[in-house]
Amino acid sequence: MKNLWARKSIIDLQNEANDHGLAKTLGARALVLLGIGAIIGAGLFSITGSAAANNAGPAVSISFIIAAVACAFAGLCYAEFASMIPVAGSAYTYSYATMGEFIAWIIGWDLVLEYAVGAATVAISWSRYLAKFVEYYNIHLPPQLTLSPWETMTLADGSVVSGLLNLPAVFIVVAMSLLLIRGTKESAMVNGVIVALKVVVVLIFIALGWGYINTDNYTPFIPENTGAFGHFGWSGIVRAAGVIFFAYIGFDAVSTAAQEAKNPKRDMPIGILVSLVICTVLYILFAHVMTGVANYTEYQGADGIAPVAVAIEHMGSLNAAGKFVLAYPWLNKAIILAILAGYSSVIMVMLMGQSRVFFSMSKDGLLPKVFSDVHPKFGTPSKSNLLFMVFVSLFAAFVPATVVGEMTSIGTLLAFVLVCAGIIVLRKTQPDLPRAFKTPLVPLIPILGIVSCLAMMYSLSGETWLRLIIWLAIGVLIYFKYGAKHSKLKKANQEKNSSN
Repeated sequence: MKNLWARKSIIDLQNEANDHGLAKTLGARALVLLGIGAIIGAGLFSITGSAAANNAGPAVSISFIIAAVACAFAGLCYAEFASMIPVAGSAYTYSYATMGEFIAWIIGWDLVLEYAVGAATVAISWSRYLAKFVEYYNIHLPPQLTLSPWETMTLADGSVVSGLLNLPAVFIVVAMSLLLIRGTKESAMVNGVIVALKVVVVLIFIALGWGYINTDNYTPFIPENTGAFGHFGWSGIVRAAGVIFFAYIGFDAVSTAAQEAKNPKRDMPIGILVSLVICTVLYILFAHVMTGVANYTEYQGADGIAPVAVAIEHMGSLNAAGKFVLAYPWLNKAIILAILAGYSSVIMVMLMGQSRVFFSMSKDGLLPKVFSDVHPKFGTPSKSNLLFMVFVSLFAAFVPATVVGEMTSIGTLLAFVLVCAGIIVLRKTQPDLPRAFKTPLVPLIPILGIVSCLAMMYSLSGETWLRLIIWLAIGVLIYFKYGAKHSKLKKANQEKNSSN
């Protein structure tokens, strides 16, 4: 039981960072693009409209700021850890150094929810948007090959068909996995192109939509509360912040690439914080335009890309015959293309993050050696990538995306809580360790991060909490059956005690 709370030495971790076999290919710019690639997904296009219609009205822009501040608290803590401990394990490694092996295992297992399960969920949505996109060109994918066996679709003639497997979802997982195996540098280059594409589309929407803003749509900017908590008023702004928080998930994946950064002490804080700032600015401007070109009430009931479609339908003018003509009929296609690109980069970064977390856990003996085997040519954990390719592909092919999104979110929030707590612990236990980046106003910033993340966790459903508990219980069982028996730290401590 004593070994449950055994901690890894910061000095040993720093030495480990220089002896791992992973190729160091990422600079500050690549890390920033990695963060943007993970953060900006289709959530921006779908969540903004529903949060405005149901919770905050035009003040959803304020909600984005509140959510960004909560993420910034955690981001500052991540930045300090990443600059001190440039190791691939992210929150798992940070917890190992501050709160011991058992907590580290819990958070490592918890991160499977964010990365592997999250990648499968995103792949399922990618498949749906691909089907929508090719329909513009009169190509209709068979529904049997775009749905899981548990899903059905009603066709135009009224007939109902059941799915067999989600083939496009499998395709994108395999494609991104093979790219990751080929090399981190190559993956970063492709991610850079994808990020450029989706950011350009977002900027085009903002620039074109700005000229069609009707300032009357901002009145009232904060709609009066209906009497129910979270339904407009300031409580609605806070509730909307909890909803759109999930559009920010992903910046922490930058820290999983620490061992592949050329200068992690300088570049990791830049990658984490700059990507968060850039995405926040884009989110606020995007929300401002959406609620300006159309009244927030018009987004009620819209889902998928429909909220953006509603906004685009208001970008036009009356012709000579008095008929309303869209100014940019091609913009919907561009939005779907940006969503496909955005999801692709999210899947890639999540798969990379998961393999790097398991790489660190395997190096510590808590998981089988196969997860830390490095390809002799490509310098990547190729066997781990292949295993996750199979696991995530099977999940994406046969499991419907229903409640997995909330499971991903609660797993992420738990990781944030432990990282913030780790900064407080480390400042108390090892205050003199050199830090290339220091979280300001400790313990205030970490405490605010913990409180804000716990508040968002509290807002999630009881079913989500139950699934998290069951998932963690399975992880605890695996730890005691395998991890605790093969822990390298435990073996090292036993050898040290026997020699004394």
